[in-house]
Amino acid sequence: MDEARELGDYLPLSYKSPKEQEYIAFLWDAFETNYIHGKYQFAFLAYHMLTMSFVYFNIWQIKQTRPDDFEKGLIGFGKDEKALLGATSPFVFSIVNERTILRFLKLIQCDNSKIGTYAKLVDDRNETAHPNGQILYSTQAALDTKIAEALRVVSEIQAYSKPIIEHGFREFLLQNHDPENREYADDADQIREVLIHANYLSQKDVEICLSFDIGTLADQPDYPAIEVLYGSLVADYANE
Repeated sequence: MDEARELGDYLPLSYKSPKEQEYIAFLWDAFETNYIHGKYQFAFLAYHMLTMSFVYFNIWQIKQTRPDDFEKGLIGFGKDEKALLGATSPFVFSIVNERTILRFLKLIQCDNSKIGTYAKLVDDRNETAHPNGQILYSTQAALDTKIAEALRVVSEIQAYSKPIIEHGFREFLLQNHDPENREYADDADQIREVLIHANYLSQKDVEICLSFDIGTLADQPDYPAIEVLYGSLVADYANE
């Protein structure tokens, strides 16, 4: 159970709406309740949904940070193209078959072989979710093996997403260092609402931001103000 909770570090620190927060909390509750009571097959289904939510959040970050690449990635999505392009929430991506949505991971340099291994989780879910007369995960050990596999996939996708997070954070620093020309005068409010909340950043994403080499922006004319904004992130989130 403790290992399973590691997934929480990859999920957003805050959500766009209370309903989104409620949904993720519901999935966690469904997973933990079924795990504790030995209903491992249903626990797996809930954990898979949490894992796919992580994928949606990562694709959302691609959409927000590199919209041109995201739009190019829509080629071949047919009737869903307009809805995906105009999506206002990561959960809109659920309209697309899970195997198909994984294709967006090519935009963060995941090759077909990697995506194929990730799709195996979808296949396992499909096999589990149908009334086929089989209990595929009847023991804690069997479920724990699938949890470890899901966490491996999540960790790999997070590593591939690092350039996206770094790029988005760099742009945030460049565009939000002036209190007179942004949504919130206070650094902490700007970081919380515009950086973390709007981009569905997780604790793991924030750790990438914290390790950003601020010295790469030293040639910027407003570098002192940029450095102050970065320092506010460090002060508020480095020890969380």
